[in-house]
Amino acid sequence: MRLGLLSDTHLPGLIRSLDELGPEPSNFFSTVDLILHAGDLTSPSVLDWLEQFAPVICATGNNDPLTDHRMKDIQMLEAEGWRIGMVHNLDRQFRPMSELQETFPSPVDIIVAGHTHQEQLELREGVVLLNCGSITFPHQKELRLGNAALLELEPGRLHAEIIPLGHTPGRPNPTTSMSLDI
Repeated sequence: MRLGLLSDTHLPGLIRSLDELGPEPSNFFSTVDLILHAGDLTSPSVLDWLEQFAPVICATGNNDPLTDHRMKDIQMLEAEGWRIGMVHNLDRQFRPMSELQETFPSPVDIIVAGHTHQEQLELREGVVLLNCGSITFPHQKELRLGNAALLELEPGRLHAEIIPLGHTPGRPNPTTSMSLDI
């Protein structure tokens, strides 16, 4: 199963659709089976746009003063035997994994978060910690093409990757590629 991950789109206002960033977001999301958005979309139109590619699950971000049936503060799901917990702001990311696990109603194998606009991918105490950064404001810089993340899951096998989607003319993408295989 291929899961596409993104966070911190911060629409509307500056742009109406991720298509305005170029073809890269559409090209990436057209290859996945499920999309996880780790919050701060700011408009349900982002979820509508993503649903043209695959079903969408979203964590509510601190800039999401809206209600939508696809959004919850904490999302839990299982895919190919892997337990995934998703929350927008994992403000305790540098604490022991036991404290991070307390964020979720049951133990997880993968934690997906956003909020920082900074990509992170690590294996900590047997749990994959993945922050997909920002697709529109990577590293808190002005509007530009940022990154997404990919989770490829099979029973007993995981591939995770942070993927820079390209560059906006005159505004290079500061994202660092990362990958992890288990």
